[in-house]
Amino acid sequence: MATKKITTLFTDLGGVLLTNGWDRSSRNAATKHFELDVEEVQERHHLTFDTYEVGKISLDIYLDRVIFYEPREFSRQEFKTFMYNCSRPHEDMLAMMRELKAKNNIRIAAVSNEGRELTTHRIKSFNLSSFIDFYIVSSFVHFRKPDTDIFKIALDTAQALPQEVLYIDDRAMFVEVANQLGIHGIVH
Repeated sequence: MATKKITTLFTDLGGVLLTNGWDRSSRNAATKHFELDVEEVQERHHLTFDTYEVGKISLDIYLDRVIFYEPREFSRQEFKTFMYNCSRPHEDMLAMMRELKAKNNIRIAAVSNEGRELTTHRIKSFNLSSFIDFYIVSSFVHFRKPDTDIFKIALDTAQALPQEVLYIDDRAMFVEVANQLGIHGIVH
């Protein structure tokens, strides 16, 4: 059987193109900066983050549950700004993606687990739409990796066969799930 040409690239955002958006180290930095109880924040985060990441609650509701369930000495906007500032680009990967798109005329899609407001901030701040054609993000489609439905939505949106897609993610399990659908995968 002949190998199909790769026409579409699926990539994760956090851990591949950018730093992870709101991971444990970012939360730990926030607890130090804002003098919060790290165990309490981690526990409350653990109990509610999946609901935020799958798009069922807003960032404000997430923050109400995790941070602002009691009065604070800082504002909600100060905390959001801190969260957003945790995102950093992996400039080498951004440059490589732009070059791949230009040289190979491929479609690029973000397939990522992230909250809506964080994703929107990252798309604008790092000009991701300059090379990403579409976004299949957990908070937009209401499925999270490793659910195969998020990859099926990406394939349907791309109108690509699995063997025509290359997927890059920093989590081996997510690459394995994509492989089970026939998508070529690379652990970054």
